[in-house]
Parts: sequence; structure tokens; C-alpha cells
Amino acid sequence: MKSAVFLLFTGIFFVFSLTAITSAAETIDSFPQKGMVTMIDLGAQKCIPCKMMAPIMEKMEKVYQGKASIVFIDVWENREQATRFGIQAIPTQIFFDKDGKEVFRHTGFFSETEITAQLKKLGVPAPEDHPGN
Repeated sequence: MKSAVFLLFTGIFFVFSLTAITSAAETIDSFPQKGMVTMIDLGAQKCIPCKMMAPIMEKMEKVYQGKASIVFIDVWENREQATRFGIQAIPTQIFFDKDGKEVFRHTGFFSETEITAQLKKLGVPAPEDHPGN
């Protein structure tokens, strides 16, 4: 009985996590962006942790413009992207190096400090490291 309930829950969760979106001007298939460190946040506009991350993502996109590609993809509106990136739960953040190779993945809420630290590890200086930014 327990395994049947688990399978049902797993199936429902899997369908839930394969639902999709993006706020990026570029086409979704162009990510990760070659030649630039890329962070992709895969979530949904109505998911609570994703909503908590929305202002952080907006800020990161502005602060790192021209230095790193910061992209949000709503997997409830772009279902194929959940499959493409192997998403099992949202939000999931994936960081790619300049060659487009995945170097770090995190699932769940990810703070501005943690995002900045991860970008710094990939060679993208934090905004406060460069006065005037």
C-alpha cells in the first residue's frame, strides 16, 4: 500500500515538475550562452520559493548584465525545458561555464549571496568588487 501511494505521489510530482516559462528576450534554446557564464533558474511564476527568488533574479539580471547571462525559465509554460535540463523539482538553478559546460546545480531557494558566490567561483566578479557598477 505504501509503495502504491509513493508511486502515485511520485507520478503526480513528476508531472507537476514538467510544467514550464522564460522571461529572457533570447530564445530558450540558445541557453546556456556560449562565451559567457550562464545561470539558469528553472521554476514557475506561481511556485512559492520561485516567487521568493523572482526579485533576486531580476536584480541579478540587471547587476550582471554584460558580465553573465542570468535567465529564468518557467517550466510550467515551457515543459520541454524541464526535460531538456533534467529537472526533478523547482526551483532548480544551473550554472554553466563560458564553454557551456554545467558546473553547478542547486535545487530549492538560492539566496543572492549564494548566487553571487557561485558566479564569483566561475570568474564573474561581484558587483561590489568593481566600483561604479
